Formats: sequence, structure tokens, C-alpha cells
Amino acid sequence: MPAAEPFDAVVLAGGAARRMGGGDKPGLRVGGTPLVERVAAAARAAEELVVVGPPRDRPAARYVREDPPGAGPVPALRAGLACVRRPWFALLAGDLPFVRPEDLAALLAAARRHGTGAVLLDADGREQWLLGAWRTERVRAALAGYTGGSLRGLLGSLGPAPVPAAALADGARAAFDCDTPEDLAAAQTAVPADPPEAPGGPSA
Repeated sequence: MPAAEPFDAVVLAGGAARRMGGGDKPGLRVGGTPLVERVAAAARAAEELVVVGPPRDRPAARYVREDPPGAGPVPALRAGLACVRRPWFALLAGDLPFVRPEDLAALLAAARRHGTGAVLLDADGREQWLLGAWRTERVRAALAGYTGGSLRGLLGSLGPAPVPAAALADGARAAFDCDTPEDLAAAQTAVPADPPEAPGGPSA
């Protein structure tokens, strides 16, 4: 998919983070930057960034909530998709510390070639339903008649193109998510913290 072709991005950044012990998981920091901001940076080419989760000062985005909050990924996708205006959109979790713009470009290209969508396969060959790219109208049509609560059940029915992690520039790192404190610690070890700003600001 040409980089200049418009797309939107939906980031699911709500949820109870039970395996992380609760709290604001997308706000946890890796390399000195909140996880949700790292994901937003990967989607910086999007015409519109939609974050499904509590409003934040950063990243700059359109914030919406599923009804009720915490209802699960399918209601969250439904809320985010209502704000999508472009024919294609990227769908991402809010806890992916290593995803990059190049990864989204590869997924979008595969989705356009396929015609319906594309989903990343992790190193074990499992679909990562919160890292993919989709034709907006096809997902809307699938949602209209869907009563289940599983993204696999919803998106898998569209028969997306599988994109092996090995096809991405950074391999399986793109699919790494921070579900547990151990995951977060591993990501923090892999990404050094940003150096402190000098007194007086960057130009001091």
C-alpha cells in the first residue's frame, strides 16, 4: 500500500489490565515514554488516530469509550470504528512497545493486496488480532451482525491475509505486548530510558 494512501488508526487502550495487577497499563513507561504514546508514534502516518480509552493529554488523538467502559475488545472496536472515515484502518493494542511505522505499512500493503485485511502472526504462528489492517466497510458489515465477544470470531471470519513476523523489519518484536509485570520489565530492559533534560530545557 503506498505510504501516501490515507488510512486511520484505532488503538484499544482501555481494559482492566488484570494480569498487570490493574491500573493504567497503556500509561506505563518503556524507554521513558508511555506505551500508548509509543503505539501512537507507530501510527503517526494515520489521517486520524482514534484511541479507545480514558482521555489523556498525550498523544493527540480522538478519544472515545466503549459502552460500558471495560466491556471488552469487540465493543471497544465498535466505538473506535464509528470514528473511522478512511477506507482502510490499522487496529492496534495500546501496549505494544516495539511496533514501528514500517510494520503498519507492511500490514496495510498486505491488506490492500488481499482486499479485506491482514493480521500479524507472531513467532509461534498465532494471529495477533490487535495488530492488523482492515478494509473499513468489511469490518463494519461484520460488526453489524456480530453478537459474540471475541475479536478472533469477528475478524477471523473475514479471512485476512496472514503476515508472518519474519516478514517485518524487526521480526517478532512488533508483536511483543506488555501483559504482565515480567513483560514490562523485559521491554524496559530492552529500551534504555530517555536521558534527563538539561536544566533550562533542550537549548540550555
